[in-house]
Amino acid sequence: MGSARRAASAARRAGDGAAVHHGLRVSAAYAWRLLVLGAAVYAGFVILGRLQLVAVALFLALVVTSVLRPLADLLARWLPRALAVVVSVVGSLMVVLGLLALVGELVASEWGRLGDEFSGGVGRIERWLRGPPFHVSPTVTSDLQDKVNTFVSQHRSTLISSAVSGAGRLVEVLTAAVLALFCSLFFVHSGDRFWRWFQELLPQPARDPWNRAGRAAWRTFAGYTRGIVIVAATNAVLVGIALFVLRVPLALPLTLLEFFAAFIPLVGSPIALGVATVVALASRGPVIAIVVLALIVIVGQIEGHVLHPLVMSWAVRLHPVVVAVSVIAGGILAGVVGAVVAVPMVSVAWAVHRELRSPRTGHRQVDT
Repeated sequence: MGSARRAASAARRAGDGAAVHHGLRVSAAYAWRLLVLGAAVYAGFVILGRLQLVAVALFLALVVTSVLRPLADLLARWLPRALAVVVSVVGSLMVVLGLLALVGELVASEWGRLGDEFSGGVGRIERWLRGPPFHVSPTVTSDLQDKVNTFVSQHRSTLISSAVSGAGRLVEVLTAAVLALFCSLFFVHSGDRFWRWFQELLPQPARDPWNRAGRAAWRTFAGYTRGIVIVAATNAVLVGIALFVLRVPLALPLTLLEFFAAFIPLVGSPIALGVATVVALASRGPVIAIVVLALIVIVGQIEGHVLHPLVMSWAVRLHPVVVAVSVIAGGILAGVVGAVVAVPMVSVAWAVHRELRSPRTGHRQVDT
């Protein structure tokens, strides 16, 4: 009887899966959960891809809110709240449009002279390549020019269609900008009311976790945005001073390009300085181009070892490898937009995860 009971018990354990190794069971449990999570993330990306215009507009509105909310709060001490919001948002918009108009005027005024300098610069580059230490054959440069001209002539229709589609994209960009401006006015004025209204829609037990998560997410996003603006402005000032001292043409447009490119961590600033290097090479010669090329290393060292640890370490605590992988993955998934939003999204997700796993430390309102 005892042996029969033991045999029956062993058979039941085998039937219940006890013979399956514990590690395999745990791996299988994690596997199907990761599959469900991956499917949900993929579905989210598909939805965002379909609503990319709205998503970009809301992201820009949140960026504007994080930058201008402190200014609006400061002006609200002396002005009515609505007037303070309008002055801060519309005034900042006028400053940006004024800078863009100034850049357009500078480019238009220097375009003829810059074309002549580029023509002479191409000749200087060819003579430099033909001399030591490169000793490039003249036939190589002439063949390269012929190939470029042939490519342009053969793909002229494609280039024209790309320009036309680019005009369509310009309309979408303007639409997103108007929507972002419209949303930012309300976010700056009464973002906290939106958050309280959203919390009232949640069940009572879920309000406190959502409040903590939202508070951590906004604190991280606002800190990242303000920090990256400071880093980008510092990089642009350093590059602008160097370009003006070196008398590189279009110094102000290249400075603004450096400012906006710095919003893409790790890769944006070198790309902008690469464009400045090409301009310096064609207009000022190889020596000035080498000096501008050295700025890539100098600015990269200042950004990586001084600005980021000093300005952004309190808001964003991500390893450089995580930042690099996030930027590359975002660029593959959504192009330039994905590269820009990848790091703040990962930073917000990590901040929410850390907040929800930490002990409860009290209540504070989310200042959106």
